[in-house]
Amino acid sequence: MGENSQSITNSLILKDSIGSSLSWLELIGDLWKIGKKVIRGLSNEGMYEVLDYETTLELHDPKGHKASFKKREKVRYLQDNIIAFQDQAWGDGEILIGYKCSPGVPVDQYRSGHVTHILISSREVKNKGDITDFQIEWDIHRGFLKPDGFWETEINHRTRQVKVHVIFPKTRPPQKVCISEKNMRKSYDLGVDAKKRLPDGRWLISWEKKNPRLYERYILAWEW
Repeated sequence: MGENSQSITNSLILKDSIGSSLSWLELIGDLWKIGKKVIRGLSNEGMYEVLDYETTLELHDPKGHKASFKKREKVRYLQDNIIAFQDQAWGDGEILIGYKCSPGVPVDQYRSGHVTHILISSREVKNKGDITDFQIEWDIHRGFLKPDGFWETEINHRTRQVKVHVIFPKTRPPQKVCISEKNMRKSYDLGVDAKKRLPDGRWLISWEKKNPRLYERYILAWEW
């Protein structure tokens, strides 16, 4: 009886050990599958990548009551069967006045926190490798009433190049301009080469960066 009991106990221990090993192997297999999906997802980084991103903010009067914003965003799709594009906007005052885009048609918008999302219907199906060059613009009222201001560019997709321009009225040029990288918690002043007087007397500030960091928030700030 003792030997039989010991044999049964050893058999149960062996089964538990095998079952435990199989569970661990299954867990490792599941983690490997998840890891591959994560890596694949990081390589794609969404539905599209941005080949070129250029924005121009113009302050039309010295008190900051009226401004306009224009954006060119050239994207290459990373997936098939894409029928819409999502734009984003934020800022003080009244924004998205007279919103226009080409190509595509804005069909819906909603606010989430401080960000307004605009859904643009492409009116055609886009597939992997297709490229769309969006031209987007809107007006801003009472958005820059303070002696200091800023314009933020958030990198939500893999981006090859970003350019930011801010135009100031000729009677109120910027006195100090800097760039901050919000996530990295660092900032630096822009040199004299970033500031240029246009033929009509207005002032232009320009900043650009190749391969900006994904999910970084670049803030161009000024005193005027």
